[in-house]
Amino acid sequence: MRKSLSKWILVGILVATSSAPLAAQSVLSPPYGLRWGDSPEKLITWAGKHSLDINIFLPADQTGLRVLTIKPKSGFLPGTKASAIEGRFLTGKLFELTVHYSDPQASADLMESRFEELRKQVALEHGKLRTNQQQRTVKDQFVTRTQSFHREPVTGLFLLLAFSEVEDLLRKSSEARFSLIYRNDNFRKDLETELAKP
Repeated sequence: MRKSLSKWILVGILVATSSAPLAAQSVLSPPYGLRWGDSPEKLITWAGKHSLDINIFLPADQTGLRVLTIKPKSGFLPGTKASAIEGRFLTGKLFELTVHYSDPQASADLMESRFEELRKQVALEHGKLRTNQQQRTVKDQFVTRTQSFHREPVTGLFLLLAFSEVEDLLRKSSEARFSLIYRNDNFRKDLETELAKP
């Protein structure tokens, strides 16, 4: 009886440790009901249902990479204030998803306010974000301001929230945009290893 119980405890430990990487990676899943490793068809089907534009980019110098961008003809993606989503697929499997936020009708101040709202929401959902970069440069009558924050709950699995504003000092105008990037570097490295095999 004791041997049998020990055997089942050992089996339980082995199952728990072997599924730990998968459990850890589900800590940070991409949005829109997607999962790491999904094919582009899932996004294409979703875009078709909502009559959204689809752009597929196949960079010649990066074998196996497909970049899929989805955006509406005008306005925002359904039920959001996002202007576009961009999926990166290696050998047909999703390893990165970026949600872009831009609005030609909104002032830079309003966009910064939306960025702050999203930053608070992301921190509430995923935990405290660490400051990545804050920079301001002036060149040829243009002021560029960037700031970014990130969270890496598991090594190689992270999200990055990045804001940029460009102010034209000559024309007294400014424009701002931001993006939220979900990236699974562990999965990307696995895919690259598979791709490199003969």
